[in-house]
Amino acid sequence: MNLKDAEVSGQSRPKPASRLDYKVFRIITSRWMDNDVYGHVNNVVYYSWFDTAVNAYLIEQGVLDIHAGSTIGLVIETQCNYFAPLAFPQNIEAGIRVARLGGSSVRYEVGLFAEGEDLCAAKGHFVHVYVDRETRRPVPVPESLRAVLTGLQR
Repeated sequence: MNLKDAEVSGQSRPKPASRLDYKVFRIITSRWMDNDVYGHVNNVVYYSWFDTAVNAYLIEQGVLDIHAGSTIGLVIETQCNYFAPLAFPQNIEAGIRVARLGGSSVRYEVGLFAEGEDLCAAKGHFVHVYVDRETRRPVPVPESLRAVLTGLQR
């Protein structure tokens, strides 16, 4: 059976997204240790790349202070679909968009592209709930962060 024709949990297999589906891109350099014994990047690394791409972008935009900010994002959900292998020493281009911006939560969607490819090798999402750093109770998404996230909505 061809993986492209396979069905997952009785549903049609998702299709890879195009570069045009994402608002911004970040380059991620793969590392030797990312490969597994099968010669491609291990599945767990993709989740790290999602987190790295989104958080680095937010830090660059000046809306996330991981050391002293009073509001932090906690991941409550993740998911990934794989379409093509990636392997060291490829550069990865991570496309980022916001699918849903709620009162205290955000659903980020990330496409991972081999450098220069039009279709993603993997795509997934994760949901952050923004909480007070000390109490860990949900808080509204700060206005400065909301402004940046609004620009990433599809």
